[in-house]
Amino acid sequence: MNLFHFISDFFRDSAHWQGYDGIPTRVGEHIQYTLQALGIAALIALPVGLVTGHYGRGGNALAFIAVAGRALPTFGLLVLMTLLVGFGMVNVMTPLVILAVPPILVTTYEAMRSVDPSPVDAARGMGMSEAGVLFQVELPAALPLILSGLRSGAIQIVSTATIAAYVSLGGLGRYIVDGLYQRDYEKVVGGATLVAAMALATLGVFWALGRFAVSPGVRSRVP
Repeated sequence: MNLFHFISDFFRDSAHWQGYDGIPTRVGEHIQYTLQALGIAALIALPVGLVTGHYGRGGNALAFIAVAGRALPTFGLLVLMTLLVGFGMVNVMTPLVILAVPPILVTTYEAMRSVDPSPVDAARGMGMSEAGVLFQVELPAALPLILSGLRSGAIQIVSTATIAAYVSLGGLGRYIVDGLYQRDYEKVVGGATLVAAMALATLGVFWALGRFAVSPGVRSRVP
């Protein structure tokens, strides 16, 4: 049986569309984990990136944090957190947030530093406060790149949130972990397909968000 047969059989099985282990339930859990981790990561990374980018300080420190964050093994962190705090959401959220903070933080900093200095200087010359310059001049111009950092973080979380299944939580990782344990490769392939589809859907969401949130003038200048 080839890959496409596994996918077809998985989605045609009505048992996979209902109950606590049904696709709607598992997709909803996966979305919940993703939104929680992305929200926490954004609350940490966006303010730091905006402020450091606005003042042009701390770039080396942010680069170090990004390298360190990307070097940490996600599954190893999950095991460590489980040993420290036991089973629960905290030990899943911690590695997911650490995974998502570096791309959001560094991209936000670089986005702020890439803003054309001419309107910034003009705003200061007109007496605008630093907060006004940040939120009314720099942030709108930097928004496309900031969204790209959020998009990168979101996709990494979507792809990695399957680790929740290893600590008895839900999400699409349940199909992969349970399928491997049961040697049910139809379930494994179906779960992997759903994760890939959710990653593609995440790209679509951020594309639509960029069309809605970014002004046409700024969007036309983004390569």
